[in-house]
Amino acid sequence: MAKCDICGKGVHFGNNVSHSHRRSNAIWKSNIRSVKCKINGAAKRMHVCTSCIRSGKVERA
Repeated sequence: MAKCDICGKGVHFGNNVSHSHRRSNAIWKSNIRSVKCKINGAAKRMHVCTSCIRSGKVERA
């Protein structure tokens, strides 16, 4: 569910690195919002990242 319906941005994986350089797994989730969008004149609820909302790639309903 944590994936943008417009650009496909999802979770990122990597490592948390401590001061002593020990590594543990890390996950960063994208800032996904559930918004009502206009699709072909009809309102539809979609999961969209905030960068797509700010850039105007999606029209709010």
